Amino acid sequence: MRKLVESTFMSLDGVISAPQEWSPPYWNEEHADYAQKLLFAADALLLGRKTYEAFAEAWPARSGNDYTDRINRLPKHVASTTLQETTWNATVIRGDAAEEVATLKAEPGQDLLKFGTGELDRTLLEHGLVDEYHFWLFPVAVGRGERLFEGFDLTTLKLQDTTTFSTGIVVLVYST
Repeated sequence: MRKLVESTFMSLDGVISAPQEWSPPYWNEEHADYAQKLLFAADALLLGRKTYEAFAEAWPARSGNDYTDRINRLPKHVASTTLQETTWNATVIRGDAAEEVATLKAEPGQDLLKFGTGELDRTLLEHGLVDEYHFWLFPVAVGRGERLFEGFDLTTLKLQDTTTFSTGIVVLVYST
């Protein structure tokens, strides 16, 4: 049975939207090594439509290092009710997302790695499908934007690990 691992960037004030605008100044080799560890522990990606579309626009044009080559090569499972076709080695989950993800988790293999936070998270959380969260807490207050777990009911998680980078990023690992 596979583990579903979510990796999410967030600011000190809980903002998760537009991380490409506020997170890059904090990226360094430690950041890259941790991201690579997560990616290489997975043999497939789970994405919502918005994250998939952003990634599918950016990643296929890149190549030449282990991380980029692996993210491009991995199969992607995209939960969407509106996406009509995919590129970038992806399959659309069109039916019951919770049921499909539970089926994917029951298959043998490495972790399923999920990037991005949005509507799909509500479904995954409601059905207890995320095994591990990796919240990348960046030392910046954004002030406005979509917030982590906005609109969710009370949710309790168990702290499993912390990793601190020299740039001030702290990765908090929680289980459900």
